[in-house]
Amino acid sequence: MRVGLFVTCLVDMMRPSIGMSALRLLELAGCKVQVPRRQTCCGQPGWNSGDRASAVPLARQTIEQFEDCEYLVAPSGSCAGMIKLQYPEMLAGEPEWQARARRLALKTYELSDFLLNVAKLEAVPGRFDGVVAYHDSCAGLRELGVKAQPRTLLERVPGLRLVPLADGEVCCGFGGTFSIKYGDISSAMAENKCRNIRASGADAVVLGDLGCMLNIEGRLRKEGDKRTGVFHFAEILAGETGR
Repeated sequence: MRVGLFVTCLVDMMRPSIGMSALRLLELAGCKVQVPRRQTCCGQPGWNSGDRASAVPLARQTIEQFEDCEYLVAPSGSCAGMIKLQYPEMLAGEPEWQARARRLALKTYELSDFLLNVAKLEAVPGRFDGVVAYHDSCAGLRELGVKAQPRTLLERVPGLRLVPLADGEVCCGFGGTFSIKYGDISSAMAENKCRNIRASGADAVVLGDLGCMLNIEGRLRKEGDKRTGVFHFAEILAGETGR
């Protein structure tokens, strides 16, 4: 399978280990992975903020970079949802581009969904001796139905014990520009999320979107919690946590 890895802006700039972990897992699953050099932002920040004019060229560029791949896979439910669900709407006024967007949408997957249901990855190389709780990122859960997939894969990690997280499906307060426009509300939501993480007794919280990870980790550290780890599930599965 020829897979195009959409790294995402945040991963590229803030936590490249997620991209490297995704690459390792895809290759272990037998995929031939391409990482198009000219990929950039998927256009989601502009699209969600009303700057549609800036988002459209980014969508076209993403389509051009990935349409020759057999699959597009992203370690982010948010970006995968943007490409899969929003691109055809975004390009509705351009029939040729919309057709290309629809073809790309049909082969676009969030990473855990692809590894479990398409690549059929059975064994994972990572090990984690500890207890983890999983936070469901909004876009992956609500747009793409990503819930059981990462949990199923995490349960295959030797030494790892997965525990429930109270209100695990409730937003952490990030929501892209929501956290900027409504800072007080966002902070309260993040505080509630971190309280539930600590109450779970987990050694680490695991997620599937870096925006949520940065928001939760920032709040935990601000509150003085330097013990609780915050990891993308790909880092756990690939054994790239540094622990």
